[in-house]
Amino acid sequence: MFSPQKKFIVSHAPFWHCGSTIRERSYTILMAALPAVIFGILQYGMPAIAVVCTCVATAILWESLLNRAMKRPDTAGDGNAAMVGLILAMLMPATVPWWVVLTGTFIAIVIAKQIFGGIGSNPFNPAALAMAMLVVSWPDLFDFDSALRNYDFSFVAAYPLATLKYFGVEAIDVYSIRGFLLGQQSGGIGATFGIGLIGGGLYLIARGFIRVEIVAAYLVGVFATATLFNIANPAAYAGPMFHIFTGYTLVAAFFLMPEDSSSPVNPIAMILYGLLGGVMTILIRNIGAYVDGAIFSVLLANLVNPLLDKIRPKALGKVM
Repeated sequence: MFSPQKKFIVSHAPFWHCGSTIRERSYTILMAALPAVIFGILQYGMPAIAVVCTCVATAILWESLLNRAMKRPDTAGDGNAAMVGLILAMLMPATVPWWVVLTGTFIAIVIAKQIFGGIGSNPFNPAALAMAMLVVSWPDLFDFDSALRNYDFSFVAAYPLATLKYFGVEAIDVYSIRGFLLGQQSGGIGATFGIGLIGGGLYLIARGFIRVEIVAAYLVGVFATATLFNIANPAAYAGPMFHIFTGYTLVAAFFLMPEDSSSPVNPIAMILYGLLGGVMTILIRNIGAYVDGAIFSVLLANLVNPLLDKIRPKALGKVM
């Protein structure tokens, strides 16, 4: 018998949907990263194409194989695996061997993402975790200057952070902010073209796919810490603008730090999270063992993310 009574169905939170999907988000980030990646391909040629294609293809392959092995629906079509693969390719030198790429995508997809439960459950940024493990395991392969010389890419300017670390502040006078914006430096395939990275990042902010609080706080952390070091000893430490436009700083700001599941959701926590990442980036660069500290600073910020996210706005009202 039909009942005219209307049923009120209540489900668990959240009750509001912003309208975006995983597919839309993933492909939007892919598009935002393309200008920097295309510049890297134009700069390094076929070796860069090989690394990018292998990264994206093997990331999708690992995703499909693991889903099949665990009898889960195949999620490769949502673009998330391809996005992780492309971001990882942005961080790699064009000269890295294929087996390193295969290992990197395995770490990113299988270990950093799927083992923790898939999208939304990973505590660390998959691309950052994979890159950190590769750098620690095979540091010589990620020495940009020697790797590029071996492949006759001598026309590309030297890696600025290595020049600073090994030759001092006076040696970096040959670089300019304009040159960094135009990609006149060696580095990861998608990490050298400043204009492309900034443009892609601003596009993601405008579309609402990354939070400006995290990006701004990270860059402020880098700027402030580098400024303090430079004031303390100008002869030993470079100024803040040099650090912002070199290494992985812009990639970390726009593509690594704001990753959804490994970053906070509350405004105050976002600011603290970004500041921590920026401060640690400069500390590792200036007094740490590694030339670039951006990747490791992202992971350290990811590590404290659950604690920071406990900082929440005070609830309205009062207990009666």
